[in-house]
Amino acid sequence: MSTWHLALIVVALLAGTSVHAATDCVQPAAVCAQPVPGAFALIEAGTPPPILADAKDYPGVLRAAHDLQSDLASVAGTRAALTTDKAAAGHMAIIVGTLGRSPRIDRIVRMQHLDVSGVRGRWEAYALQVVEHPEPGVARALLIVGADKRGTIFGIYELSRRIGVSPWTWWADVPVPHQATLYVAPGRFVDAPVVRYRGIFLNDEDPDLGGWMNAKFGGPNHRFYAHVFELILRLKGNTLWPAMWGNRAFADDDPQNAALADEYGVVIGTSHHEPMMRAHAEWGRYGHGPWDYAKNADVLRAFWRHGIERMDHHESLVTIGMRGDGDEPMTRGTAIGLLERIVADQRRIIASVTGKPAARTPQVWALYKEVQDYYDDGMRVPDDVTLLFSDDNWGNLRRVPALGKKRGGGYGIYYHFDYVGGPRNYKWVDSTQIERTWQQMRLASAYGANRLWIANVGDIKPLEFPISFFLDLAWNPKAMTAQRLAAYPSTWAAEQFGTKHAAEIGDLLTRYTQYNARRKPELLSPKTFSLTNFHEAGRIEAEWNALAARAKRVGDALPAAYHDAWYELVGYPILASANLNALYIAAARNREYAAQERASTNEQAALTHRLFAYDAELARVYEQDIAAGKWTHMMAQTHIGYTSWQQPVQNVIPATVTLAVPDKATLGVAIEGDARAWPGTAQAPRLPPLDPFGAKVREIDVFDRGSQPTRYTAEAAPSWLRVSPAAGLVGGEQKLRVEANWADVPEGSHVGTIKVRGSDGSVVRVKVPVSKPPRTNAMHGFIESNGYIAIEAAHYARAVAKPGLAWQTIPNLGRTLSGVTLLPDTAPAQTPGGDSPRLEYPLWLLAPGKVEVRVVLSPPLDFLHRGGLRFAVSIGDEPPQVVTTKANPEPGTADFAAWDRAVSTSVYVAVSYHRIAHDGAQTLKLWPIDPGMVFQRIEIVRDNLPQSYLGPPESQRL
Repeated sequence: MSTWHLALIVVALLAGTSVHAATDCVQPAAVCAQPVPGAFALIEAGTPPPILADAKDYPGVLRAAHDLQSDLASVAGTRAALTTDKAAAGHMAIIVGTLGRSPRIDRIVRMQHLDVSGVRGRWEAYALQVVEHPEPGVARALLIVGADKRGTIFGIYELSRRIGVSPWTWWADVPVPHQATLYVAPGRFVDAPVVRYRGIFLNDEDPDLGGWMNAKFGGPNHRFYAHVFELILRLKGNTLWPAMWGNRAFADDDPQNAALADEYGVVIGTSHHEPMMRAHAEWGRYGHGPWDYAKNADVLRAFWRHGIERMDHHESLVTIGMRGDGDEPMTRGTAIGLLERIVADQRRIIASVTGKPAARTPQVWALYKEVQDYYDDGMRVPDDVTLLFSDDNWGNLRRVPALGKKRGGGYGIYYHFDYVGGPRNYKWVDSTQIERTWQQMRLASAYGANRLWIANVGDIKPLEFPISFFLDLAWNPKAMTAQRLAAYPSTWAAEQFGTKHAAEIGDLLTRYTQYNARRKPELLSPKTFSLTNFHEAGRIEAEWNALAARAKRVGDALPAAYHDAWYELVGYPILASANLNALYIAAARNREYAAQERASTNEQAALTHRLFAYDAELARVYEQDIAAGKWTHMMAQTHIGYTSWQQPVQNVIPATVTLAVPDKATLGVAIEGDARAWPGTAQAPRLPPLDPFGAKVREIDVFDRGSQPTRYTAEAAPSWLRVSPAAGLVGGEQKLRVEANWADVPEGSHVGTIKVRGSDGSVVRVKVPVSKPPRTNAMHGFIESNGYIAIEAAHYARAVAKPGLAWQTIPNLGRTLSGVTLLPDTAPAQTPGGDSPRLEYPLWLLAPGKVEVRVVLSPPLDFLHRGGLRFAVSIGDEPPQVVTTKANPEPGTADFAAWDRAVSTSVYVAVSYHRIAHDGAQTLKLWPIDPGMVFQRIEIVRDNLPQSYLGPPESQRL
């Protein structure tokens, strides 16, 4: 077996792994600071070896070689020579080149008898290998060889990443750490992508990216796009849908754009509604008559023909088909026959202009929104065309290919990290969990959608983290295992900030995206989180405050050189998101306090205004202070004060209330679980129950209603009930803790009283229900309390699978803890019952009777086109009850409201009803039927559950 084939065995284990993170120099071609036997000295005494290329190689390869020269200089402090001369340039060298294009590389392969079958002919494959005596005058060399232009470029940039140069060095101001010595381990590393076309779509780019590119480059010209092309390639992507908002047209705005993309090696396409390489803005500039093929076919054909003529020889992905003008749906009732004629005519234009069969020009038909309906209704395009399925604009796949159904053009996915449309734009900061992207895109890959992955990434910034993940995942979806997914945030953080703080920064990224994904920031309002139930608003605020404090500590601990990168990648998104949540919660408190006539109402109004101003200050720092003002306009996106799906023209502060506070001492009382206040409410205040298996503490607020401070006393009865502090000066507001001495509480249900007296003579008697169920040794599982049980899906007692199937917990996926799913995603439908796969949860119920089971899922769309995804629920010995999820993103359909609610809340809540035969021990079972279901939590409810956004905290488990 040749050494190249031995290397491929290693590659099978390492494919998709970011070897630049390795430090032990065990992996082939790993880069580290200490030499090992056979290692190649990449930098010694601050000096790198010369770089040898060939003048006949692709210009894009030579350009990337110059980038490597600059990257090595940034690391070593000394600039290496770069030569394309035939003569050797030194004792040691880095030699780069493309098979079949670089005579230098071909000569080395021939003279060294290197077996390159693992690289040659494989799309974008490359190899890194240390070789001996590759050519006269060179004793040892690090060989970077590519199967094609991009293969070589990816090999070059892989070495750059391994020596510590982040792909985000320019775009996120990530510093390059200095190294006086670096070594490359012996052995070969061979890699190649699984997804053929991997790219990003610059979209919805105003005001941020658009304003920035205009200020810095004078518009969307080749000087701007040079940075975009380099970023894509450094991230091992290869495709771009260029910016097209705000009357932008890639090829028309600057004739150098397309030529430069081809030189770099970036494949250019156009978005889902811009056919035949023409930007939508060009129709406004040059089109005549309606955008309607039935009425204006000749003009449209001429318009499209120019797009293909201008494409010339540049590597492109041609979008075919047609949507309505300006990314609108086609006219309702558009005939499939007309659409098929459009495609046929477009392909005739492609063949006529290129002089070769249309099938030899890569084409894409985007099944976006209503276009998918045409596909479902039977419209077809030729086999060589790539079918590009889409998510629902919110990261949930609408459809995947039928399992095992192959086509020449393959299948792809159009995915979103940014969106303009209903139910709400989301364009500000990252609000997508990579865990959800992993689950959905791995599913797509499993069903064969591996020809094109394209992500709407808005303005690029501040979506650096999910962009990296998406393109890393696209390189080899199978290699991104659940274990690698869990490590990805810290691995990515290490690439930007070094290893010392990587674990902490990685967790910060995980937490902030999880918190933002609960409900996208643009959808937040003062009404989102409950002030009265489950301490929800306070818990949300505390979580964000803790996260912001951690982010600040990390920022303070990092060397000064990393401060700009920290602010762009970690600091701003976390501090601004925390501030936004605090802003809405302060506005909510202001309104509630006003209704309760609290003297502190005005303080909450003032706090709301301060937080609103701080939001602007955080953006100002980003745009003016960071990187010496490099990112002007980049945080101009409005995100406060939405009243519809469309963004406000400017941020709008939430409405606040101010009170004329009387100049006297007046006591007010409010209780947990109720927004009202006393005195002044006719119905007596009644706290939610105390329960040894539920809430062990309840709270009462005493507060001033006047400008003068009030004194209070609080007395508890009976004796086993306690309240603290029992007396004091209010001074604004004071929380009183109410709890029971459970050893002295008799079994059964009771009602105690807390009597609150104010120095103004007021008296408020608060009723305190207390329940102490009988405790037995048999009691186990999740214990019912206050009429409900709440369970995180990951906290199952048993996960039953069967051969070929396995349960997978996806850490952090979801609003509260993690998601659980049955793999593989291609498994056939299961029949619930018997020994079928299931999750089991032990319950302890306090009474027989009817209960409602709410299963909280990641939004499940009917990606298999079966009429909805199904699972089943059973309690005890009852037969499994099948539940079908229904959510349709098409407006006007019966299940559109369910979809709208699911994407707004980031979960789908499926409900079933069950009758419990007896109290005590029961087992709830979740039975998956269709693949792709992700369970987040379960709530078993007897009566109405108090309103909240996230639901109650998890129940106690014995």
